Amino acid sequence: EKMAAARNYWVATVRPDERPHAAPVWGIWVDDTFYFSTGRESRKAKNLTENPAIVVHLESGDDVIILEGNVMTVRDEAMLARLDTLYKAKYQVDLMKEEPVFAVRPQTVYAWLEKDFGGSATRWQVNA
Repeated sequence: EKMAAARNYWVATVRPDERPHAAPVWGIWVDDTFYFSTGRESRKAKNLTENPAIVVHLESGDDVIILEGNVMTVRDEAMLARLDTLYKAKYQVDLMKEEPVFAVRPQTVYAWLEKDFGGSATRWQVNA
């Protein structure tokens, strides 16, 4: 619910020289998958073309959700149309379908509430 409701997300990728890169994106959470688009010439897209590893997390440091996984580029036209409808409803703009649209199915998820870190910190391994 928190992933779907969030407006902004942070993504961390790895540059070809192995330095990290973090940037905010807009995105949507659909069927246990996070989707976002970015300009083909953006540092994010260039990094993900070379190395699909990604970390996605919410803005909050108090109610934390962190996803780790690998991206796949969405090419299915029916799925892109569905995503565009959902993206437009959330942000009132079109999904950048002419640019890469990436899908992240989490492999590892971390979550905790800062006010109860010891009692709420959780790690899930997701079977692909």
